[in-house]
Amino acid sequence: MLSSSARLLRLLSLLSSRPCWTCAELAERMEVTDRTVRRDMARLRDLGYSVDSEAGPWGGYRLRAGSRVPPLILDDEEALAVAVGLREAALSDALGGDQAALSALLKLRQVLPRRIADRLGELDDAFVRLPGADSSRIRPGLLLELAVACRQGERARLSYTDGEGRSTVREVDPYRLVHTGRRWYFVARDVTRGQWRTFRADRVDRLQPTGHPADLTDPPDPALLVSRNIANGPYPLSATIRLPLPLDQALRLVPATVGTHRPDGPDATLVDIGGPDPDGLARYLLGLGSPLRVLEPESVRQALARRARELAEENAAQG
Repeated sequence: MLSSSARLLRLLSLLSSRPCWTCAELAERMEVTDRTVRRDMARLRDLGYSVDSEAGPWGGYRLRAGSRVPPLILDDEEALAVAVGLREAALSDALGGDQAALSALLKLRQVLPRRIADRLGELDDAFVRLPGADSSRIRPGLLLELAVACRQGERARLSYTDGEGRSTVREVDPYRLVHTGRRWYFVARDVTRGQWRTFRADRVDRLQPTGHPADLTDPPDPALLVSRNIANGPYPLSATIRLPLPLDQALRLVPATVGTHRPDGPDATLVDIGGPDPDGLARYLLGLGSPLRVLEPESVRQALARRARELAEENAAQG
């Protein structure tokens, strides 16, 4: 005799396998009485499943879509197919850059039977991707490893290759994964340096748990940290400008991957932008085509004024 929980799972699996079942058919399949079937149907409804019933010799029970997502019952092939689909969505930005696919994949992988998880790992090893416009692809499985590390709160040993090809091994306290629309970034605390850092996920070679708890005291805003490092990290010079625009409009003019934004009242925004030199920053700022004021440094302010003056003189000479 099956326990009540096992019987409910079996009943749910049967209801999902075809559009309609009579009470007698279900009772025969499950080797219980009609009364037990009716009682179990009431319990499924209490759990959030929408089960319709029709009386009469041609009536029966059918499962329909409800107002919320209850637990699902998947067989091995269905679970594997869902896991593969979620992994590809997370890696390819198919859902527009949010982390819903990664979060769902993480939850699913935690409950997959070993036989299915092993098959998914075999598929990871067999897949080959051709590089597209952005060749910085994350190897299959790594994104999930990083997500698990962030959730477990366990210190790890990170093997990483930076943009200049230098390989390092360091101890880190994993915190969050951030997606910018183009790449995934791994936010963690560098234990030796005592600093919060961002690492491009596609440059992570290996992440090995150490068994020690992570120290996540006073963590940063991960999205802001990634945005700031992308905007200013590679450049030797940084300028702060004031745009007479609300924050949402300023973000459309200067993307978060180019500058770090903070509101300056309801109708203005301060933006930190990195650049190679004062002249390069001045060229970029002129190209925005918007009123703005350079707050610092003075070298960028002078370069912008000089270029604006040259542009005005050139157009006056043409007249």
